[in-house]
Amino acid sequence: MSGPGDEAGASDRAFALLQELLPQQLMSRTMHRLARSTQPLLRKSLIRAVLRAYPMIDLREAAEADPFAYPSFNAFFTRALRPDARPLAGGERDVVSPVDGTLSQSGTIRDGQLLQAKGMHYTVGALLADESATARYAGGGYACIYLAPYNYHRIHMPLAGRLTATRYVPGQLFSVNAATARTIPGLFARNERVVCEFETELGPLAMVLVGALFVGSIETVYAGEINPPPIRGGAVRSIETGLGTQFARGAELGRFNMGSTVVLLLGNRATRFADGLAPGTTLRLGQALARTE
Repeated sequence: MSGPGDEAGASDRAFALLQELLPQQLMSRTMHRLARSTQPLLRKSLIRAVLRAYPMIDLREAAEADPFAYPSFNAFFTRALRPDARPLAGGERDVVSPVDGTLSQSGTIRDGQLLQAKGMHYTVGALLADESATARYAGGGYACIYLAPYNYHRIHMPLAGRLTATRYVPGQLFSVNAATARTIPGLFARNERVVCEFETELGPLAMVLVGALFVGSIETVYAGEINPPPIRGGAVRSIETGLGTQFARGAELGRFNMGSTVVLLLGNRATRFADGLAPGTTLRLGQALARTE
């Protein structure tokens, strides 16, 4: 699917060029340190700044509603929700949104390709850092969901599944907002990311947690922080911790320590996305996203 405003303009290209020149790793390392500081003045100042910038943040949904009860800005940013805040739609064959966010693209995987923005594609093999994966997901479905700074930043399982692989893939740290997606080819296959693959009763499932500018780290519930600064870069590496773990539908998988994007791949060729989905659709964790037959 493509939506309005998918073509890059001059301002988008200028923003992309600026990011090429920025010290991305240094900026993200700095944010990692600041976000974890327990110094009261800094911690409270950062939290107040976010609450002023994003008045749509609803702390009534949080397990801890007092923003200043969190020991660090990162703890506030990745806060848990109340258990009843995000009920799961449908039944076990229904794929639910794994996050709160905005749908960037969704559709059918054709010729091993996924749509990034109008006229721009990237491949399953490049995204997953595994060319053999192309066959596993051929003809299946995909959804790319952007998490803004005001969104809930924990990632949950869209289906029940057993963890079969985790890979850390080094890369750039471009912003993953709409302007950058319209401008930088292969954005999600170029940025640093963590690939989590699962076996489910409905076919293979991949969850790709894509890093971005200022994303201090990506964390999973079974392996902890996978890419904490300065342990970044180098070669693709497989992570053996947690292999074989069974996750229930809706169970927490991990979290972004700052905002980013999740790309969801479904190997089931009978995947049918819910009616009314289009680029720009606001999604909530647990909302019906697709159904597999």
